[in-house]
Amino acid sequence: MGMTTPQVVVHRDKELMAQAAAARLITKIVDAQAARGTASVVLTGGRNGNGLLAALAAAPARDAIDWSRLDLWWGDERYVPADDPERNHVQAREALLDSVPVDPARVHVMPASDGPYGVDVDAAAASYAAELEKASGPEDHGPVPRFDVLMLGVGPDTHVASLFPEHPASRESERTVVGVHGAPKPPPTRISLTLPAIRAAREVWLLAAGEDKAGAVAIALGGAGEVQAPAAAAYGRSRTLWLLDRAAAAKLPPAMYPPASA
Repeated sequence: MGMTTPQVVVHRDKELMAQAAAARLITKIVDAQAARGTASVVLTGGRNGNGLLAALAAAPARDAIDWSRLDLWWGDERYVPADDPERNHVQAREALLDSVPVDPARVHVMPASDGPYGVDVDAAAASYAAELEKASGPEDHGPVPRFDVLMLGVGPDTHVASLFPEHPASRESERTVVGVHGAPKPPPTRISLTLPAIRAAREVWLLAAGEDKAGAVAIALGGAGEVQAPAAAAYGRSRTLWLLDRAAAAKLPPAMYPPASA
């Protein structure tokens, strides 16, 4: 299936964006659970990903979710010790996971540098790819589950997950998970889903708030190439949503989003 045309939704500010995205996510999870019994979501770190999780924790409607029938995955992780506050998983626990009844067996944490693979980030990445493959059923048609929602923060340089512009990981076309060496922002060693894994998702949501993201948003939505702008290459099978605040949308042509959504 080809690329889905991105839809752009602009909110007044980052707080409203986080609350609206959390409400949207609750609805999506509840609908998926009603249709298929379970739901699967790929989480993102960063200030917008964590802002969404904190808004979800505060939303009264969160109790509509059957937390025991939700699979949680990560788009990327910093390859540092398991309890390092830099870890997306540690931040997600603080923002949301410690306050909801998730099934620990369905919280699929990426390996840490003090785990079984030690310094071998490539082996750690391969183990996560194997876990994804094990979770994918015949209806998924591939080595990763067809996630209901996969969320990505967009970096000021247009990176998503730990796929950085011009970096080898953003060119990967076969593997679903890779070890990232020499990332241009610290820490340099990371694990990341690749573009093929990202594109397996039913819906991909790209989150960006703040004026430091405006240039990246305009480049990615302006038809940039995927190696130059990995965010431009992230899209879902049935839907691709860009969830922005006004500051992040500031450099987009107004024709790209309906004024009513602002």
